[in-house]
Amino acid sequence: MTHPIGRRGLLRGLGIGAALLATGCESAVARQERAVPAGPPKPGGTAELGLLADLVPKNLFTNTGPAITTMIGLVFDRLVRYGPSGLEPRPSLATSWAFEPDGRALALRLREGVRFHSGREFTAADVEFSLRSYADPQWNGQLRSTAAAITGIEVIGPHEVVLRFAHPLSNIFDLLDTVPVIDSESVVDLRAGTRFVGTGPFRFERWRPNTELRFTRNPDYFVPGRPYLDEVRARIIPEKSSLLSALKSGQVHFADTLGHRDVESAVRLGAARAITLTGAELQAYVGTNVTTPPLDDVRIRRAIAHALDRDRIITEVFRGAGHASSLPWPKDSPAYDEVRAGRYARDVPRARSLVAQHGPVPVLPLVYAAKDPSLAAVAQIVQNNLAEVGIEVRLEPLDRAQFTQQLIAGGFRGLWVTTHSWAQLTPSTLTVSAYPFNARKNASHFTSPAYTSAADAAWQLSGDPATAHAALSDQLLDELFLIEIGVYRQRWAHSPALQGIGYSRRRELDLSEAFLA
Repeated sequence: MTHPIGRRGLLRGLGIGAALLATGCESAVARQERAVPAGPPKPGGTAELGLLADLVPKNLFTNTGPAITTMIGLVFDRLVRYGPSGLEPRPSLATSWAFEPDGRALALRLREGVRFHSGREFTAADVEFSLRSYADPQWNGQLRSTAAAITGIEVIGPHEVVLRFAHPLSNIFDLLDTVPVIDSESVVDLRAGTRFVGTGPFRFERWRPNTELRFTRNPDYFVPGRPYLDEVRARIIPEKSSLLSALKSGQVHFADTLGHRDVESAVRLGAARAITLTGAELQAYVGTNVTTPPLDDVRIRRAIAHALDRDRIITEVFRGAGHASSLPWPKDSPAYDEVRAGRYARDVPRARSLVAQHGPVPVLPLVYAAKDPSLAAVAQIVQNNLAEVGIEVRLEPLDRAQFTQQLIAGGFRGLWVTTHSWAQLTPSTLTVSAYPFNARKNASHFTSPAYTSAADAAWQLSGDPATAHAALSDQLLDELFLIEIGVYRQRWAHSPALQGIGYSRRRELDLSEAFLA
């Protein structure tokens, strides 16, 4: 039986042991894959960005939407950073760390000399405030259950803090890599959307709703000489065709959330270069409300799974930048299993047989986010696939903001098509956190003691990880409340003039090393 080593012993662990944890870092702040610069960095200038959707301040902690991921990436820092591959944490606002032997406490040593954009010094109290805020249901943080499992936060000194857990947390570094460190003195303004104060490379200047966001260089950023850019302007361009035209014409240097075909077109014309977000994979899926007949019958859900032409969707819609799969895990995930991933291969006769066993199926709604050509294309293919096996669906495009609200609230009445993330991190994060998968409350209204038990076992490190991951995958395959289509890599398009673009594992934009060539 492991005994707690106490606060002093834990903090002593921040010496040699934690220094070993922090070795191998590429820099003081770990950076992700970047566009390869064409020449030496040049300071100054304004980067012009094009974003498809506007900011929703109350969704800051959801990590969804291009304006949210841009805001977090430019204005805020996290305690640790993951690299572009693997799940080894690297220093950011925390410089070293050490676990208690039983895994129920983690001591963090914080970077000194860091200041918020307001000029106030960053301290351990800000770590406590940010984690407590993230655990507050009003913010809709997707890793809220993990934040809530932090039962104690001890501020030892200005730059030392100890986190204590209800049980060992396999995904604690996912949380620390996700939560933006926010300023307690301006949190009311943050929620209102009038002021965003962080410690990141750029300062928030202003937001003109449905028009633009502006950021300026943080001259006090803790990485010497960074960022290079003087200013960043993000224009809200809600139509993908207009966004593509703005990129091709040189009005913007960067375009987020263009479809794979659009990126190919811009690159082919020589108007842009592409960045493939390897390590930040997304998953396309069909969601089901299991309280709505006939979706309450797993035979119908299995019929849908066998009807899907996953290879066609990956090839045509995502231009081959991914792979078909019955499970959410990328191939480099510790939970990936090739045999399990292929369980629901396309089998039209089998799907028709399952529908026949159930009997006549009423017309079902199939909802997707409007003004997204990629999701519209996926929805149309799914509609045709299901018609082949005797399931008729009615396509219902929904405004993106409303779609997100419905997903969070579990408001879909039948089927929906969208994408999810989080499977590229620790496997347990997906099933105890993400809205579609959360074992205790999810968008499908699915509950199962076996699924909850499997999710908790992977989360709480209560056994062999490989066994826990296999049990979790089997639950997802057996119950099919979500029907995976495949794993794909998003592509960003940027002008050759904007170099050094980076991203986080959650596709947050990193311009700390970017410059105008």
